[in-house]
Amino acid sequence: MDDDYGLIADTVQDSISALAMAVDELAGPVQQAAASIVATLLREGKVMACGNGVDAGLSQLFCSALLAGLERDRPSLPAIALAADGASLSGIAHDQGIEEIWARQVRALGQPGDTLVCFSSATAADSLLRAIAAAQERNVTVVLLSNAVDASLPAILRDTDICISCAAARRPRVIELHTVVIHLLCELIDRSLFGNYNGN
Repeated sequence: MDDDYGLIADTVQDSISALAMAVDELAGPVQQAAASIVATLLREGKVMACGNGVDAGLSQLFCSALLAGLERDRPSLPAIALAADGASLSGIAHDQGIEEIWARQVRALGQPGDTLVCFSSATAADSLLRAIAAAQERNVTVVLLSNAVDASLPAILRDTDICISCAAARRPRVIELHTVVIHLLCELIDRSLFGNYNGN
């Protein structure tokens, strides 16, 4: 039990340290990404989100918060989690290959002025590289939540795209930082569109 407590205490402390160290690095890109997404929504565009494995879950969390709201009762915001349709995913993977699961959807659904949010907490997969390329073909802005390990995704972003890099040493900390970023983005977006909210 003492060993378990030590592990729990060390992990919580590691998480707190990662969050504290990330504030200055994340503040600017998070503000920029929120403003870009707000601009998309104000021109009646939509937000799409994708990621592989646990990152697919983060993309669904983000879109759920936009659609359903995070803390307040407010109008739904148009957001599509590209990982949510199992039939389409399996169909694309079977017919075009797993590398096309996001890009094919972006080509079909993306319109100029939309935003694609990509989550990558580990080494980038070809599916994300192709998704970003497809978004750029469709003049869709890309917001990338990245990590300290992989440089291939940030390298292909345009000047108009935004990279939020969470440079924690371990993947669990990156995932935690990405979750915090999701909540920050949602709060900033809500405040920009619907005003301040003082919930209890």
